[in-house]
Amino acid sequence: MINVLFICLGNICRSPMAEAVFRHLVKEKGLENQFVIDSAGMGDWHIGNPPHQGTRAKLDEMNISYEGQQARKMKEEDLDTFQYIVAMDQQNMDDLGQFSYQSKDVTVKKLMDFVEQPKEQNVPDPYFTKNFEYTYELVTEGCEQLLAHIIQENQLNVK
Repeated sequence: MINVLFICLGNICRSPMAEAVFRHLVKEKGLENQFVIDSAGMGDWHIGNPPHQGTRAKLDEMNISYEGQQARKMKEEDLDTFQYIVAMDQQNMDDLGQFSYQSKDVTVKKLMDFVEQPKEQNVPDPYFTKNFEYTYELVTEGCEQLLAHIIQENQLNVK
C-alpha cells in the first residue's frame, strides 16, 4: 500500500480538496486498491467538521466525491503510517518541523514541489482568499504531478 497524507492549516479547505482530487485521479487510473489517502490539519479548530462549503461546492461542480471526510489534526503516528506527507504551503512545512520525520522513511514536501514549473510555490488558502477556483486549479495540477511521480517511483502498472 502507498499511503499519502495531505496537510494544510485547518483541514477544511486545501488538504481535503487535495485528498478528494487525488483519490479521484487514483481511481481514474485503476489504482484505488493500492493507495490509502487522507488529509489532516496542523491546527485543531475544525476537528470533526466536513470540508468548507467552498471546497464542497467546487468538488460538487467537478463531480468529485468528498464523502466521509472530516477534519482531523496531524499526529506523530502519521509519520509511521504515511510514506508521502504533502503540505500545501511553507507555513505547513515549518509547522511539520515539530515532528521528527527526518529519521523516518517518509517523503515530506509541498504539493507545488512536484510541479515542474509551478505558478505558485504555495497553494494559497481559500479560507482567506475566497478563491476556491484558483486553489482547485493548483491542487489539481499538483495532484496530477504527484501521482505521476508516485507511479514512476513505485513502478506501478496503470490501466
